[in-house]
Amino acid sequence: MSKRVAVAFTGPSNSGKTTLIEKIAKILITDYKVAIIKNDPKDKAQFDVEGKDSYKFSQTGAEVVVTSPTRTTYFSQREKGLDEIIAMINDFDILLVEGLKTLPLPRIAIFRNKIDESYLNCSEAIAIDHTIDPATYTIPNSIDILDLNNMDQIIKWIQQHAKEI
Repeated sequence: MSKRVAVAFTGPSNSGKTTLIEKIAKILITDYKVAIIKNDPKDKAQFDVEGKDSYKFSQTGAEVVVTSPTRTTYFSQREKGLDEIIAMINDFDILLVEGLKTLPLPRIAIFRNKIDESYLNCSEAIAIDHTIDPATYTIPNSIDILDLNNMDQIIKWIQQHAKEI
């Protein structure tokens, strides 16, 4: 895979999106440079500890970069579009996006216990576990049904369907 590609994951709260992305990233990272973007629509995520320098700097509203021998962290006070984020990350083979339903990316919707059919119109695949019987839902034929616990199957789908960016 010499091209940069992206795929998105969506689904209701607590459906297992983060867990699935984490599992996939740990497998893919052995052969590819992996980047992850997570959307936080309710602005709940916390990244910095009050009182520390980086917190004080980020509270100014400025764009802040904290660099160390092992990592570089960028705190932005502005919303960024996908193109801007991709330009910042730049060095990756596979981009995994959690959320951001409006992005035109191939999308896997994740469900446990029940399928929320409102996600089907923006998804190319669904990943479900044994708690769901797909026969009890009207799932369009165009949507692939994946096993939420089968990482090989999901990664193969990603390799076949991820969009070049």
